[in-house]
Amino acid sequence: MPLFVQNKILGRITSSADLFDKFPYLQDNGRAFRSRSLVEVDPKCLLYVQQREFAATTPADQSVSVIGSDDATTCHLVVLRHTGSGAVCLAHCDGSNTWTEVSVLVKAVTTLNGSKEGKLELHLVGGFNDDSKTSHELSFNILAAFHMQKEDIHLETCCITELNDTIVDGIHRPVVYGIGVNVKTGEVFPSLFSHKGPAEQLRSTRTFTGGKMVDIYDSSRGLVKIGPCKWSSNLDVAFWLSQKDDTILKYLSTSPMAEPPHFVQHMKSTIQFFLEHSDCDSLFPGGQPQLYHRAETGSWERVDQP
Repeated sequence: MPLFVQNKILGRITSSADLFDKFPYLQDNGRAFRSRSLVEVDPKCLLYVQQREFAATTPADQSVSVIGSDDATTCHLVVLRHTGSGAVCLAHCDGSNTWTEVSVLVKAVTTLNGSKEGKLELHLVGGFNDDSKTSHELSFNILAAFHMQKEDIHLETCCITELNDTIVDGIHRPVVYGIGVNVKTGEVFPSLFSHKGPAEQLRSTRTFTGGKMVDIYDSSRGLVKIGPCKWSSNLDVAFWLSQKDDTILKYLSTSPMAEPPHFVQHMKSTIQFFLEHSDCDSLFPGGQPQLYHRAETGSWERVDQP
């Protein structure tokens, strides 16, 4: 079944501008969303989702109150929630395999929902008026992919591309870089996160080396699950550690002028981790994933495999 906006079928659209022209509600709602103040989230209740990851849970979760992600420039942040059960999923999509990823996200929420009555609501935030139009292409593909799902899905928030764009010192950049969703209430809000764990560098390296979209959370056990990951040793990437910031931005970012200030350091730490762990099998003894649970202190703590 198709995507709906205010109970009206989305129909054929040619661009995000066309979408906003046909549905002024989305434009008004998107403007209201981008004007909201950032919400500060306590790391002790946060499950952070990195690029090319997703996590899903329900309001009954005792370990997670907020799922969040940020550092999205051309990437898009997707929240899908069922109004009946409150089952919710947040994903950080970069366009690597959009059509497959959207189907996986829908399945994650419908599986947690069971057979409860209600509707699926979609919130889409990200992208801006980048020169290469990468944001516009991704927006269009995500909307098209949701439009092709067999479930009825209702688009509630759409703060994307030109609606999420601002100009600072003559440079286009996103207004909203990050969002969170309260898994208890379903509220979606702008936010930024200083804590991006657990296993931040490992997860970043997985994405850097071409890892596909992956589910990082087992809500039935309250466990973050990382890997096992596979990558090949490549000492040539050490080249980047000696390069100037501008060079790293130019070649390792889809939007060099719009990245957050910590982008270059993040890339260097990821490359350093990759070089120090060329044998990735050593990170996953017995071929088992790394598991983390919420400790009494509120931090994510690694759990030994049985």
